[in-house]
Amino acid sequence: MIRFIVICIVIFLFLLFSLILQPLMLLIGLFSPKARDKACITIVSNAFKWVISLAGTKQTIIGEENVPKDEAVMYVLNHRSFFDVVLTYPRVPRPTGYVAKKELSKYLTFTWWMLLLHCELLDRSDLRKGMQSMNHCAELIKKGISIAIFPEGTRNKGEEPLLEFHKGSFKIAEKSNCKIIPVVLNNTSAIFEDHLPMVRRQHVIIEYLPPIDVAAMDREARKGLPELVRTQMAETYEKNKALI
Repeated sequence: MIRFIVICIVIFLFLLFSLILQPLMLLIGLFSPKARDKACITIVSNAFKWVISLAGTKQTIIGEENVPKDEAVMYVLNHRSFFDVVLTYPRVPRPTGYVAKKELSKYLTFTWWMLLLHCELLDRSDLRKGMQSMNHCAELIKKGISIAIFPEGTRNKGEEPLLEFHKGSFKIAEKSNCKIIPVVLNNTSAIFEDHLPMVRRQHVIIEYLPPIDVAAMDREARKGLPELVRTQMAETYEKNKALI
């Protein structure tokens, strides 16, 4: 319980300090969007690193060399914990926006950081707006900003390795012709969700699979893209259980 309380205090102080930082980031962005992006990544990444350290989380990272540093990509991640973003965001090598549910927009200070970091708030109740979000994400990738998405659509709370993927998620890669980097996380729910509200020391595994070059795939191969990625990720998830 002490870890949970300390983390809550740190988050509260960070969000309070953000009332000063966020207007400053907007001002910097008027003169240099690149400088703003770099500053925002540094600030938020360090905040997440504090949370990881306070949680006492040990990480084993596999295959990080598979992530291109000179081009924007689409990360496809499995989703079991709020910590999935906290653990993966500090490792991105370039500006990266996460696709999140629109309901998060009610947390004002938090939402402003998401917008500054090019995150996309997805309206899951409106198909037309959902497609607009996918198109916008594809445009961001073309501009050099990577996108991270959880194609399961919600946190997996069951025993199966992954939930079914929403095929529309992969339209981002198809429209932008970017590379897909599957990212498999093991044991992240054991940090917090498995025993709310306790935060416990845990060992998590994060594996970055080899890039999938969508631009090199024909139309027929692209149809099977969601199942291809899901199969690779499910096999990796089962394999990495032995490392925990």
